[in-house]
Amino acid sequence: MQEYNFTVLDADSLLRLDAYLAGQFSSLEAGFSRSFIQKLISEGKVLIYGKTVKSHHKIKSGEEIKIVIPPCAVVTPKPEDIPLEIVFEDEDVLVINKPRGLVAHPASGNLSATLVNALLFHCKDLSTVNPDRPGIVHRLDKDTAGLLVAAKNNKAHLSLAKQFAEHSIKRIYVALVLGKVEFDEGAVDLPIGRHPLNRAKMAVDFKEGARAAYTRYKVIKRYKDFTYVELLPQTGRTHQLRVHMAALGHPILGDEVYGRKDKAIKLALYAKTLGFEHPKTGKFMEFEHALPQDMQSILDKTDE
Repeated sequence: MQEYNFTVLDADSLLRLDAYLAGQFSSLEAGFSRSFIQKLISEGKVLIYGKTVKSHHKIKSGEEIKIVIPPCAVVTPKPEDIPLEIVFEDEDVLVINKPRGLVAHPASGNLSATLVNALLFHCKDLSTVNPDRPGIVHRLDKDTAGLLVAAKNNKAHLSLAKQFAEHSIKRIYVALVLGKVEFDEGAVDLPIGRHPLNRAKMAVDFKEGARAAYTRYKVIKRYKDFTYVELLPQTGRTHQLRVHMAALGHPILGDEVYGRKDKAIKLALYAKTLGFEHPKTGKFMEFEHALPQDMQSILDKTDE
């Protein structure tokens, strides 16, 4: 059985209960969908001051919310024969080039066709530090492609997790962003929190509960209508690069959440470089991958 407890902050007052909880679980990376949360509420598994409530209940500042999730509600992921592009593998780690559209790990309402299902089919052993998401040390958004490292045992997992916590992992993203970025390089130092109206989104936020976020950027090349940039996140907040570039006035092409809708372009963001200290040997390893074909095609056919 899993139990979660939340205290409503002033900034979240008057939100619907189901929307609030969906946002909170997303922040915790528990990954429970809104429909799953509504099911828990209807089954009396969500209590405010010990009493059951409805999904549409408007929460108030200071309310104490308790959620109890029965063991049967959390399903163990199963192996699935999903192709993986493996860049490197040994007995401790796997480096994978994750395609767009592939979710990192199962969540309620989305229990199959994830990276975890693919890893379980490929590997006999994966780390069990997080039993419901074996092997997963860090994530890339569903719509973000690129390099990702997974752990095959708990010692490797804890080593990698420590490196991520200490910000010693080397991560370089590249993106195509709208408009011409003025400066050749710079930084965005803006805290990020849950969007006040749409809890499925993040936003620049200076209120209590927002988390510090820092992104460096460098211009690789300017084109007529967009700029090819290198992005170096110094923190790892949800949607950080997408929120920061939008705040800079240059949303990432194809970003329907924080930019302009364009059916012809998918999210033009790619995790191109990944470097870390090997958990066993201590040797620093660095991996780099070519751009996805759709991003490269945009560059090839676009005039400066």
